[in-house]
Amino acid sequence: MSSNESAVNHGHFIDKRRVRKAFERAAPLYDQAAILQREVCDRMLSRLEYIKYTPDVVLDAGSGTGYGTRKLLERYPDASMLAIDIAPGMHRQAQHRMNSTIPRWRQLLGMGHKQGANRIRYVAGDIEQLPLKDSCAGLAWSNLTLQWCNDLKKTFDEIRRILQTGGLFMFSTFGPDTLKELRQAFRQADDYSHVNRFTDMHDIGDMLVHSGFATPVMDMEYITLTYDEVIGVMRDLKAIGAHNATGARLRGLTGKNAWQKALGHYETMRTGGKLPATFEVVYGHAWKPASRTPILTPETRRHIGLE
Repeated sequence: MSSNESAVNHGHFIDKRRVRKAFERAAPLYDQAAILQREVCDRMLSRLEYIKYTPDVVLDAGSGTGYGTRKLLERYPDASMLAIDIAPGMHRQAQHRMNSTIPRWRQLLGMGHKQGANRIRYVAGDIEQLPLKDSCAGLAWSNLTLQWCNDLKKTFDEIRRILQTGGLFMFSTFGPDTLKELRQAFRQADDYSHVNRFTDMHDIGDMLVHSGFATPVMDMEYITLTYDEVIGVMRDLKAIGAHNATGARLRGLTGKNAWQKALGHYETMRTGGKLPATFEVVYGHAWKPASRTPILTPETRRHIGLE
C-alpha cells in the first residue's frame, strides 16, 4: 500500500485545495506570526556552512513569502533561484518584500538585478508534482513544507528528478510529537482529527533511500513555544495558514462543550504560568548520485566493449 493510499484510508489525506486557500488568506500577515519558520530556516542555513557545494540553480520548494529565498540568494549570489509555492498570494508578498529591499533610485535606473530581484523566478506549483524539467537544479531546498504532502515517496521521486547529478536536497519538516499538547487536549474532547499527521524521522530516511538518494543524514530537535492562553496557539496557527486539512477533521465548528473540555485539559499542562506548544523539527539532507549501475545480463554483457 502506498503512503498516499494509507493516508486516504486512515482519514489523514490532506485536501490541497483547502491548504492553498488557507495560505492565500494567511499571506498578508504571515510574516508577523512565522517566528518558528524563520528560526528553523536560519538553523538550516547554518548547516550549509559545513557543506562545501555551490549550486548554479537553487529550488526553494514551498517558498512562502520568500524569507528563505532571499537568504539563499545572499549565500549564492551567482545562482538562479526558482521559488515554488502552492499559493500565488505568497509569491505576491515575496515579490513585494524583495522589491522593498531595492533602493528606489536603483529601480528607476533598472538596476534591481544587481540586488538579485531579477535572479528569482516565481512559479505556482505543488512540491508533489513540480512543474520543472528534469535535472534543472543543483540544490533543492524545502523549509517546513513536506508535512503538507500526501505521498512523501512521490515527493522525493520528484525532487530527485529535477536535481542534477551530484545535487543536494536539504529540508526540514515536523515530526510526530509536533503539537502533542494540542493533540492530547482535543483527544479528551472528541474523536475527530484536529492536528495534521506527521511522519517519523526514520521513515523519512528510509523513503529517501528508496527514492535513490545517497548518504542521507537525519536529525531532529524539539522547539517549544510558550503562550499565555490556548487561543494564542490557535491564532498563530491560523496566521501562518496551518489549518487542519485532513479528511478526518470535523466539517464545521467544534461544539462549545468539546471546546471547553479541550481548553480545560490543555490548562493542566500549564508550566511556570505558560502553556507549551511543542514542535518536533526534523532536518535532513541527501545527494543525488550518478545513475545506478545497470544489472548486467548475458545479453547486455556482449555489447560492452573493452574500451
